[in-house]
Amino acid sequence: MATDGPNGLKDSELLAILLGIGRSGLSAVGLGEELITSFGGLQALGRASAAELAQCKGVGQTKAARLVAAFVLGTRLAQEDLLGRRIASPKDAVEFLGPRMRLLPVEEITRGTLNESLYHPREAFRAGIAHKAHSVLFAHNHPSGDPTPSADDMAISREMKRAGEILGIEVVDHLILGESRKGVVLYYSFRERGEG
Repeated sequence: MATDGPNGLKDSELLAILLGIGRSGLSAVGLGEELITSFGGLQALGRASAAELAQCKGVGQTKAARLVAAFVLGTRLAQEDLLGRRIASPKDAVEFLGPRMRLLPVEEITRGTLNESLYHPREAFRAGIAHKAHSVLFAHNHPSGDPTPSADDMAISREMKRAGEILGIEVVDHLILGESRKGVVLYYSFRERGEG
């Protein structure tokens, strides 16, 4: 790092700096490579919990905590310049939410089953009501990566809009976030499509 700078290092070498040491018969760089491979890439590694990481041979609780902290700091850094900025478009919202949601295994207002969400408007509007919001934006992810709305997504979006009208809270948009295989955040905006 001293000679090439951080941008000259591979992902496994950057992980090695956080890990400090490897394990018997495997260097820290080798352990970094093993983690990236076993989790299926850096994105998936960043979504792993400290408990999942700690179970990996040679990691343990302290190294797992370092890794999770580094990924969370990276997410916060990516969002820092957006904090306090007005979200004026779906792309603004995606820029803000994308880094945060891509590292979460579950973004939980309600927990769904394999193919449906167990949704109720009172849960969705709880934070908006508590903060006396004038307007809200809803977003959820599709773990498949494809942000195309399902029939249930369409029905829920209409229901949220009706509930917002009753409550006097404008639903400015409903976003569905996905991600391409190359890590590009994809989205579907009901507002952009004239559906919300």
